[in-house]
Amino acid sequence: MTGSLKFICAMLLALFLTACGDNTLLHSGLSENDANDIVAELNRYRISAEKVAEKEGFSVSVASKDIERSVNILNAAGLPRQARTNLGEVFQKSGVISSPLEERARYIYALSQEVESTLAQIDGVVVARVHVVLPERIAPGEPVQPASASVFIKYHENLDPDGIEPRIRRLVATSIPGLGGRDDRDLAIVFVPAKTFQDRIEIVQLGPFKVSPDQYSLVKTIAAILGVILLLGVLFKFLRSLAARNRQAVQQGK
Repeated sequence: MTGSLKFICAMLLALFLTACGDNTLLHSGLSENDANDIVAELNRYRISAEKVAEKEGFSVSVASKDIERSVNILNAAGLPRQARTNLGEVFQKSGVISSPLEERARYIYALSQEVESTLAQIDGVVVARVHVVLPERIAPGEPVQPASASVFIKYHENLDPDGIEPRIRRLVATSIPGLGGRDDRDLAIVFVPAKTFQDRIEIVQLGPFKVSPDQYSLVKTIAAILGVILLLGVLFKFLRSLAARNRQAVQQGK
């Protein structure tokens, strides 16, 4: 009996170790904040995620069976967030001499990144993109082309676009040179609702219990192993009983 229990425990332990060890890399090279946000978001949907520190940041892994759901969940949540550069990083000192056109392009890019980074801090904003046009004289004698900007906001349902738009308009207008005091037509703001992830986990009825398909598969596997063990136990008892009868017959024959 003791040997049978040891065998059962060994089989169950091997089964669980196999299920737990089959992980797939989801993201790597993350900042610790992004890795923590990803783990927290997946935990909301009962997905176990493993965060590991590496030389070039952090990585997050999940079980192979959860990879598709994890990708859809993170896409809906806008995670991981887009890496942005700031003015200091774009204009760091280097030995290369840039042309005025290159310097202008770098400045516009850095300015857009700074404004995007600020908008991304608003609760409910999933993705923020800003496109900037600074005042410029196309040719000598021509009028100066006025500043303008377009803002794209993808937001969660907990954000009220009508309530937040005046604040975003004021923030962007005062952040971009030449845009303050201009007509509202020079600053276009577009709000697009983010697609909400619908977690469709089918529930399987197992007698009085309700389990997910993954749990149901695990229960069936365990039941199959226990059934095989029980069958082997019955077969062992039968063979032992048959051997005892043979020994008894031999003794009687003597």
